[in-house]
Amino acid sequence: MRIFRGVAKAGPSDSELLAAHASGDAGAFAELLSRHYDHLWHVARRTSYTVEDAADALQEALLSVHRTAGSFRKDAAVRSWLHTIVVNACLDRIRRNRVRPTVSLSSDDAVDPRDERDYVAEREVSLLVDQALLRLPVEQRAAIVAVDMEGYSVAEAARRLGVPEGTIKSRCARARTKLASQLEYLREVGNRS
Repeated sequence: MRIFRGVAKAGPSDSELLAAHASGDAGAFAELLSRHYDHLWHVARRTSYTVEDAADALQEALLSVHRTAGSFRKDAAVRSWLHTIVVNACLDRIRRNRVRPTVSLSSDDAVDPRDERDYVAEREVSLLVDQALLRLPVEQRAAIVAVDMEGYSVAEAARRLGVPEGTIKSRCARARTKLASQLEYLREVGNRS
């Protein structure tokens, strides 16, 4: 039994579930996903330009995890490994979309799954931040999401994104400056409406 956020939780660890899946346990992967899906969805959504791209990138990432579970080296937490795979899948999709743009086939404006814990003001702020994030260059967005939103250290973000720490620091600094001006502009536009 292990302690998770102050509550006793029985069952295998994430590493044990991943190893069980790699060994052929049919239910282990589903259990692992039930623990981390919400986090991975939010990472994909914040890294991608559209809901469709986020969903597609997350699906590609999860297929990759499913196929390559046996290659997990246990030098990082499983959640961190999953996070990295999702971010890389999102960045790959963004690069592919630059080469061959796509048009959404959705007839309605898809929205994120509703989080009933959010209050109206919090949701408005979240939407403003999401709009501002989408205006950032991909590399700056990936750095700022990793450091400021996901809470990774500069060193860990640099390792995950495959760039030097100084690059992460400069991307975050540039992103924060752009976000501040974008958020101010979006707030002013919203107040006029």
